[in-house]
Amino acid sequence: MSELIVIGYDEASEAKKAFKAVQELQNSHVVELSGLAVVSVDEDGETHVDTPAKSEKVAVSATAGALWGMVFGMLILTPAMGVVGAAVGGLIGRLSQMGIDKDFRSKVQSLLKPGSAAVVIMASKITEDKFAAAMQPFGGTLLKTSLAEQDEKALAEQLAGAAE
Repeated sequence: MSELIVIGYDEASEAKKAFKAVQELQNSHVVELSGLAVVSVDEDGETHVDTPAKSEKVAVSATAGALWGMVFGMLILTPAMGVVGAAVGGLIGRLSQMGIDKDFRSKVQSLLKPGSAAVVIMASKITEDKFAAAMQPFGGTLLKTSLAEQDEKALAEQLAGAAE
């Protein structure tokens, strides 16, 4: 079971601090990451997704990182895209079946206003109490949903097909 955690911040600088804290929690084995990103919205309303540098110790392959980048993008950007193709529509359907439905996406989008940011975490393993204690000083608004292992694998396979 994986956890999809989105922590929204009013200021991008605070999200970047929290992002670094999550990376440190990975190094101390409090969390095992399948994906990690900071999603920020600049003052012009443009959305930016930043993932850890290749030199950082995040247990994701380049392929997995690209796939989860697509998930982050769909989670946050898809409703703004209007008409979508069949592949993306199928992915949205898969996300909905996994608990990442329109309501969850809407909540995530409500966190992201110009000047704000969110840390998006896909964790395959997490020590909840230690994670919460380490992240508490940063504040923010927390959204969370769980993904069954078989759903995560099916989504990765579908994402791989859509990326081709």
